[in-house]
Amino acid sequence: MMEFFEIALLILLITTAVGISRVRNLISAVLVLACYSFLMAAVWAQLGAVDVAFVEAVVGAGLATVLFLLTLFRARAQDTQIRRARTPLVALLGLPLLGFLLLYAAVDLPPYPDGRDGQDLGKASTRVAAEYLQKSYQKTETPNVVTAVLMDYRAFDTLIETGVIFTAGIACALLLRDRAK
Repeated sequence: MMEFFEIALLILLITTAVGISRVRNLISAVLVLACYSFLMAAVWAQLGAVDVAFVEAVVGAGLATVLFLLTLFRARAQDTQIRRARTPLVALLGLPLLGFLLLYAAVDLPPYPDGRDGQDLGKASTRVAAEYLQKSYQKTETPNVVTAVLMDYRAFDTLIETGVIFTAGIACALLLRDRAK
């Protein structure tokens, strides 16, 4: 049953990705992109990354869609039409070749441990999590494990993520400000 769900999700993702590239109106593109983002949230949840799934659903499918639509509703009707250039021949030939090479290389990847059939879930999900829980206070002197991970172990990554969100907020504020001023 789970394989059917995964295959159905993959087919829906591919369909929405093709749909995004084929639409001729920006409002339609935003709505299809929101569907794609929601499907990606389902993929992350299926993989067990519920925190990433939640962020994808809230920011990708929710907030980004609302901000895109607010921006488009302020635009003129002729500005919402997509004008596409011809696709270069290199892209038409090179991208399928690249996709085939990636699929060919994926055969050599180790199997994804999902816990079915008594498989071990892998060292990352057992050893590292336990070490964070047991030794984070001694190493970081931060009483909250989540804060220790975000601000001590991943501080630079969190800083860049915060900068990206701040920049996106400023860009949206500039786009949505009153043009009469």
